[in-house]
Amino acid sequence: MTTQPDTTAQGAGPSWGPPATAPADGPAGRHQAAPGSGATRGPLPGRLWRGRPEDPRWARPALLALLLVTGLLYLWNLSASGYANSFYSAAVQAGSQSWKAFFFGSLDAANAITVDKPPAALWPMALSVRLFGLGSWAILVPEVLMGVATVGVLYAAVRRRFSPAAGLIAGAVLALTPVAALMFRFNNPDALLALLMTVTVYCVIRALEDGRTKWLVWAGVAVGLAFLTKTLQAFLILPPLAVLYAVCGPVRLRKRLGQLALATLALVVSGGWWVAVVELWPASSRPYIGGSQNNSFLELTFGYNGLGRINGDETGSVGGGGGGGGTGRWGETGWDRMFNSEIGGQISWLLPAALILLVAGLWLTRRTGRTDLARGSFLAWGGALLTTALVFSYMAGIFHQYYTVALAPYIAAVAGMGTTVLWEERGRAPASLALAASATATAVWGYVLLERTPDYLPWLKWLVLAGGLTGALGLVFVTRLGRRLALATAALSVAAALAGPAAYTLSTVGTGHSGSIVTAGPAGASVMGGRGGGPGGAGRPDGGMPGQNRQDGAGRPGGTGQPPAGGTGGFPGGGTNQQGGRVPQGNGQAPQGGAAGGMGGLLDGTSVGAEARKLLTADADRYTWVAATIGSQNGAGYQLATGEPVMAIGGFNGSDPSPTLAQFKKYVREGRIHYFVSGGMGGGGGNSGSASAITTWVESNYTKVTAGSATLYDLTQPKNGG
Repeated sequence: MTTQPDTTAQGAGPSWGPPATAPADGPAGRHQAAPGSGATRGPLPGRLWRGRPEDPRWARPALLALLLVTGLLYLWNLSASGYANSFYSAAVQAGSQSWKAFFFGSLDAANAITVDKPPAALWPMALSVRLFGLGSWAILVPEVLMGVATVGVLYAAVRRRFSPAAGLIAGAVLALTPVAALMFRFNNPDALLALLMTVTVYCVIRALEDGRTKWLVWAGVAVGLAFLTKTLQAFLILPPLAVLYAVCGPVRLRKRLGQLALATLALVVSGGWWVAVVELWPASSRPYIGGSQNNSFLELTFGYNGLGRINGDETGSVGGGGGGGGTGRWGETGWDRMFNSEIGGQISWLLPAALILLVAGLWLTRRTGRTDLARGSFLAWGGALLTTALVFSYMAGIFHQYYTVALAPYIAAVAGMGTTVLWEERGRAPASLALAASATATAVWGYVLLERTPDYLPWLKWLVLAGGLTGALGLVFVTRLGRRLALATAALSVAAALAGPAAYTLSTVGTGHSGSIVTAGPAGASVMGGRGGGPGGAGRPDGGMPGQNRQDGAGRPGGTGQPPAGGTGGFPGGGTNQQGGRVPQGNGQAPQGGAAGGMGGLLDGTSVGAEARKLLTADADRYTWVAATIGSQNGAGYQLATGEPVMAIGGFNGSDPSPTLAQFKKYVREGRIHYFVSGGMGGGGGNSGSASAITTWVESNYTKVTAGSATLYDLTQPKNGG
């Protein structure tokens, strides 16, 4: 198939508009090949460096430089986070030791219980640990590679119908988004989810371009894999993308509907095969499904990880199901949630500009044909942005700041497309005014966000405001400026827009992050508003939410990391979980000391002292589990310290009914568990009746052993020899 020439490069029209020789509609015309879809002939190294023949010579080197800088930025100081989220690191360790644990996403190699998510995000990390051994880099480098890949896919998607400059702007915005820099260096599932969602939109845009079925099928596969990463969150962008292709696809309506049906089938197969295996596998020979109350992945999907996140009725979560009353526990909901003191500094730096540019882009393409790819691209990325932001803004269930990394590729794409489109149309007053409006909104909002952290680079907010407003004024009169001054004005506007998020990103990569709730940026960048600091009461002693930035002795790598006496955290068990607190050393080992699980073992892994580690590893090969304890984070700390399976009673929250007291007694009679570790989620007993009953039974019937500051019970030594 012959590639159409890039008419923009020849001066025939804007890069976002339809080729001059193409028909306005239909499958055979301009959608057979998009501008920029050709390939350079010649040796592979030359093609990699030169890129597409219609691109300017600087385009491919600039892309390679962007990817290299992104990778180096995200690799910087990576080991400071140690095991990051010990909950997932323990599952990665288990998967590196047992293929069964790998498949199910078990928390331990003996397969007592799984994580409360499907396992796709664990698989790359577990394979890395199998190859390179357990350590911070082996766990986190795959996440960095996902970040670089996401930037690359985003560039490719935006560049296809617009320009290399648009793709580069989009990629740079994504790379410098603070929450993206956080999550592409962390081991939560959100990094893989963001990559797969970006791939999904890319595939849909390719399908809009040429009408080929394979691209919709690949989009379905990407969504299916995203489902195996974070269940129903993967489906948030499906409605706008499906409607978009049904209306704007470049083939007949009947074929469009058939293609969407095939894409749905691909989604079901790629996401459903694992679910079918788990549901059909005898429950007695597989691990318990963590996060569920009935040992069912489907219940987990539609309950705790599904509708419960929307309406707040999350049975098994912290504090139990809350009906609709969970709104205040996880922050105030409403249209402005993405801008508030909890979320704003993570993601919203360019969100006002993206909304302005989205409207402007749709207005500029309003008179194009039904199948116009420029308008389709705005609708694809804009639809994904608006749908995801709307759900995040009003969901009443568990919501963490880092979830917003899902928005980063959408905001970046709209920013890249909208900026370049309006720049090409800057000779028209509405376009130059829209550019000026986006620059003004970004400068003012950047000032507001920086004002929320007044002790962090206090001079930066004034530079952002002055630079942004100066650039905006220049954009209003850009047609009256010479070429060099016009380019300088544009560069000033871009620099002012990216200065704030870039500073927060540098702060993020310079700080270790650990635990279950982490945030990007400097101290104070994310402070919970609304009713108190979290479930049940007050927030962190310094005014923030537990798990958010606190850069003092407890919040820096190498600090004590111990909870303040008496703990006032709003989660069961008290205490705090500071970003960077109790960060394991660069080799992935926990610091020396006693056992002090942050927030009662809920939010961060326990620090295990040398005495406890020595006690647990003695004769470890004689037992299925060297220990059992309440809550996954508590168990994760001991498992990562010893390298041996540790049973997490009750799963993440200590509230899952697994194992039952009868099952636990059976394991003890069979000599499969050596020790019971006191403490854990809730400071001892856990949330569920099962966990409380097990704790009471153990304390009443078995001998207490102390190892440093840790309290254990030897399950091979009944009291009074009974």
